[in-house]
Amino acid sequence: MMVKLGLIQTKSYESNPKGISIISKIIKKLGQKETKIVCLPEQWLKNNIIKDFDSEFSEFKKIAKDFSMTVIPGAFYEMTRNPSIVAPVIGPEGELIGRQEKIHPFDYERGIVKPGKEAKIFNTACKFGIIICYDMVFPNVANILAKKGAQVLFSPSRIVRRGIIPWQMYVQVRSLENRIPILAANVENRRFGGNSVIVDLSENNKVVTTKMIKIDGESEKSKEFTLEKYEQSRKSRFLDLNKFQ
Repeated sequence: MMVKLGLIQTKSYESNPKGISIISKIIKKLGQKETKIVCLPEQWLKNNIIKDFDSEFSEFKKIAKDFSMTVIPGAFYEMTRNPSIVAPVIGPEGELIGRQEKIHPFDYERGIVKPGKEAKIFNTACKFGIIICYDMVFPNVANILAKKGAQVLFSPSRIVRRGIIPWQMYVQVRSLENRIPILAANVENRRFGGNSVIVDLSENNKVVTTKMIKIDGESEKSKEFTLEKYEQSRKSRFLDLNKFQ
């Protein structure tokens, strides 16, 4: 079974309503191309402290329902009694179906939010996990998601320009070591370096390599995947993880 998956690379806007209005048109374009899951970057809005995901992303919810698609709007601060950085998930019925908390807050974020405690699996057009930005640095996050049954990983990210090369290396390595495709979305403006990537895998005579598609400017990209084709390679890979000290 083939499924079309996509991501959006965003610019910055002077207000949340303007940014959401413009990006809504791009999500709709992906929906018209029968994209079933789409991911946006981390903290791409002007005000990244979101009090109510339902009301903030009401336009995204409507589009998700209209096109029976899943939308990961990005990852944002949720300043509740237990503040965290959260990636909400809008399901194909147009409702919030879950949330992934950032497990490894980065640098200054550690003084503001509490780390998430669980790497969660979501199941809509396929089984997927969400790796929020700095979580990509830690091998166990992707590995746990893959072992829990994720068929693909999405990564809302916000990477500064000088960090793009190591970031793309991390994404490729996580894909390679877990035999799983990864779609990683970044912000592109004066500070943040864009270069969002879709990382796929190919195998030739038992050698697995990564294939990377990069995005320039504010735009979207989708790709069709046959996710079942990775399962045997992933299963074989995990059988080779011998215990040692």
